[in-house]
Amino acid sequence: LEAEALGFDAFFRSDHYLTMGGDGLPGPSDAWTTLAGLARDTTRIRLGTLVSSATFRHPSILAIQVANVDEMSDGRAELGLGTGWFEAEHRAYGIPFPPRRFDLLEEQLQVVTGLWSTPLGEPFSFKGEHYQLEDAPALPKPVQARVPVIVGGGGPQRTPALAARYATEFNLGFRPPDAVSAQFDRVRAACEEIGRPPGDLVYSAANVLCVGRDAAEVARRA
Repeated sequence: LEAEALGFDAFFRSDHYLTMGGDGLPGPSDAWTTLAGLARDTTRIRLGTLVSSATFRHPSILAIQVANVDEMSDGRAELGLGTGWFEAEHRAYGIPFPPRRFDLLEEQLQVVTGLWSTPLGEPFSFKGEHYQLEDAPALPKPVQARVPVIVGGGGPQRTPALAARYATEFNLGFRPPDAVSAQFDRVRAACEEIGRPPGDLVYSAANVLCVGRDAAEVARRA
């Protein structure tokens, strides 16, 4: 609510169930459940995840959840989706953590975007290694004609290729500027390879921001 009042464009939250420091109290909140509540409590700010893990939810369920939040917010939802990386979190809650998660992510992107883009009244079917859908009604539909999909990560080949094919935005987090620039170039090259204009994508970087009155305060906060 404070972010919206201060004029920020969007509020993105992480999608994790285990703390990375401290005692973890009062316990985790589910990202999309939280965003559903925020969708009803806000009026302007865009809402999304940076990023949801492909290991956490079946893609059909995820597509429904995001479409619900999009409707609750009158078209302000955005989906960030990645492979997942925090193995301890998966062990703690008994969530499978397969070694080949890029295949999982690619199929999830195919299913989620396929369900949303299927014309109203037509069924959607999918047969992959990990997921099989048979004559799904492909409902509900999001309010937005195209919910923004954010793909991110530092993989040099498959990540840029997935971003070029499925993403609205590519994001790289917590890397130095030269690494960010190099990965953006890989994504642009992957777009050109499949005939997509590289300028179709938004390119963004996630970093910690410290603000202070002077260099000493910035250093202390950092």
